[in-house]
Amino acid sequence: MFKPFIINKPVFFGALLVIGAFVAVGVLLPNQAGDIFGAIQTNILQGFGWFYLLAVGIFLVTVLLLCFGRYGRLKLGPDDATPDFKFTSWIAMLFAAGMGIGLMFYAVGEPMTHFMAPPTAEPRSVAAMREAMTVTFFHWGIHAWAIYAVVGLSLAYFGYRYNLPLTIRSGLYPLLKERINGPIGHAVDIFAIVGTMFGIATSLGVGVSQINAGLSYLLDFPVGPIVQLPLIALVTALATISVATGLDRGVRILSETNLVVAILLMLFVLVVGPTAQLFRDLVQNLGLYLDTLVLRTFNIYAYQPTPWIDAWTLFYWAWWISWSPFVGMFIARISRGRTVREFVTAVLFIPAGFTFIWMTVFGNTAMFIDTGIAAGEVGQAIAADVATGLFQFFQYLPFSGITSTLAILLVAIFFITSSDSGSLVVDSIAAGGETETTTGQRVFWCVMEGVVAAALLLAGGLGALQSATIASALPFTFVMLGLVWSLYLGMRADLAQQYPQTNAPAGGTAAHPAAGLTWQRRLALIMHAPDRRDVEHFLEANAAPALEQVARELTNRGRPASVEKAGSGNVALRSPAEGVRDFVYGVALTSVPVANFALAAGEPELRYEARTYFSSGGSGYDVMGMHRDQLIADVLAQFERYLQLTHSSATQLLHAAPEHEPRASSEAKGS
Repeated sequence: MFKPFIINKPVFFGALLVIGAFVAVGVLLPNQAGDIFGAIQTNILQGFGWFYLLAVGIFLVTVLLLCFGRYGRLKLGPDDATPDFKFTSWIAMLFAAGMGIGLMFYAVGEPMTHFMAPPTAEPRSVAAMREAMTVTFFHWGIHAWAIYAVVGLSLAYFGYRYNLPLTIRSGLYPLLKERINGPIGHAVDIFAIVGTMFGIATSLGVGVSQINAGLSYLLDFPVGPIVQLPLIALVTALATISVATGLDRGVRILSETNLVVAILLMLFVLVVGPTAQLFRDLVQNLGLYLDTLVLRTFNIYAYQPTPWIDAWTLFYWAWWISWSPFVGMFIARISRGRTVREFVTAVLFIPAGFTFIWMTVFGNTAMFIDTGIAAGEVGQAIAADVATGLFQFFQYLPFSGITSTLAILLVAIFFITSSDSGSLVVDSIAAGGETETTTGQRVFWCVMEGVVAAALLLAGGLGALQSATIASALPFTFVMLGLVWSLYLGMRADLAQQYPQTNAPAGGTAAHPAAGLTWQRRLALIMHAPDRRDVEHFLEANAAPALEQVARELTNRGRPASVEKAGSGNVALRSPAEGVRDFVYGVALTSVPVANFALAAGEPELRYEARTYFSSGGSGYDVMGMHRDQLIADVLAQFERYLQLTHSSATQLLHAAPEHEPRASSEAKGS
């Protein structure tokens, strides 16, 4: 039986309308399409090239500060969440989804292109060799992954820690509030889908061009649309099969397989190439990269304008930005349970580190061959068609037929993985954050990616795809800057809630039990550790009545709330909210092991606590021994912080009691 699509109609149809407009230009005006797309690209880069460069610098600085600062200990999910995937599978999936096709296409092509036509050095000189590798590292290094990290971190943080839908608009909640569910939120998600679609289409166009070049080298196939269009259809069909199997089986297996094959191919080139020289080159390349990192981050060639930066750096930044909803959403979906520090460190440095090794092995070996036995033939072939560079390179290594076949296989699998992952991500955004959608609509987006890639290839080749990518990335760059600010606001509020004893508002009630207990009561708890029965009695006699009293008062003041009990060891106050996580103040019976050296004879090995928990995932604390009015004060302190985060009117809800109303009735006080 046919299942209806699960979609957010304004986003779904709005994205299709924008995508259709680009495709229509290529289909209806095939002769003029190249000029139209070229003019769009030129105008955007001339007017906003500086903006792309500055924005990417901001993204890099932001994720580094979040990683190494106090926010790094926050988790992407509740504090007790555990990762959904083992570490190796996690790394393989985020790497394969991030840059697979591009690494194959540009591993030889980009270093050789810069070697022959560097931005500032003398062509084919030693200085050109150094500059070629420095620029290549810059384009494929931590800047690219910082772009992905901003989107991925925002989605994972607000999706798993705040229980918001897994869509781009959710990352802007601290700025937009309920407006994320209106036209502004729809526009944000439309920008994300359009950018993702053209970013993936560009990668697919790059991939099919290289597969075509490989088949031409191995089997003398013609190069052009007559081969490329059937290839797009074939690989898209394979991708739909992968999509239908789901994330765990499809993408994970393909990603891990591809990573293993890629490493084997790289090790082969390392062994048969100038091995010792490559290790020296790697160290030198890293040094040059770090030495010029800050300058290149902000170098727009303002005093010596050059078309080189438009064709390379700015195109790459736009490409990565357009890909960021796709890669960011994908790595967010597989990163639940990681800490911010773990997420940023892994996403920023592990794939970039592998990429540096990869580019050194292929790029420096290609330059070694071209300046030696090839006598410039590799460079000439790449100048004619960069897609053929890898296969021309393999001609000068042993087993060229086998390595070329493996390269084609790698590109094809990267092709499938990108289309597979991209369709899952676009489908989730178009469905309003739903991750469990129908197979039909995931297949629909997978086919759409192939259609867009094919249409734009026919309209203007890779140039048309690149122009569409640059155009679609511009509005999303503004969205990403909003995500950066929202992350800061959300994390700052969460730390204030996690560690209230050092962040309590002036004049407010400290949300920590030590502030509410007399020193005699604290000493009694130290001298006599409560057992399980003591904590259960406390929850029943003190915690539950205190939470019920607050729930009744909140409900009377227009904020519905209820108390939920789970057996004798868990009681929680919950106040639902629209568009943001509910307010939850829970108290649960927990046990803590006692250190062996601290045990006296006959004492239990477990210490029991009445520990709080919250919907934010923040760390709780022991409230055992607090009276009902002290518990109520603690709940109000946590509720006030919750309202500060959501920008609700804390004054109306917390201080609206009439002057004659007593602060706490005698009935609220307990032993």
